[in-house]
Amino acid sequence: MSEPQHDQHSSGPVFNGAVSGSQFAWNNETAHQNQQNVGGATPGFEALTALVTDLLRELPRVGLAAQDRADTEEAARAVLATLAEPTPPQAGRLRQALAVLKGVLAPVATGLAAGTAAGAQDWARTAIEGLTHSL
Repeated sequence: MSEPQHDQHSSGPVFNGAVSGSQFAWNNETAHQNQQNVGGATPGFEALTALVTDLLRELPRVGLAAQDRADTEEAARAVLATLAEPTPPQAGRLRQALAVLKGVLAPVATGLAAGTAAGAQDWARTAIEGLTHSL
């Protein structure tokens, strides 16, 4: 009888089946990963959805402290969740979600957030302006 052959791969993960929608980091001391799985934008809110999605994509380069970054990600995802609802977003709920997002970006825009990367203040100011003018 022959035993099944098992190859040992110590240089990385091995997947013996389909892998979809996943992110992996291997041999990293730290890994910062983002993934947005946002459905289509509510009609009329495509530009705002794109703005918040871009903000999330650029967030890792800003150099925020871990808690500030987590707060910003949570606030941005709340805006996207509001925009992804099957019915048009309620104006008050959307304004509140945007206010929270602008609020977590404000310390970066004003230079009060410690440890931010060069250009982070301008990035945050531009993001806040875009969010303000989006409604």
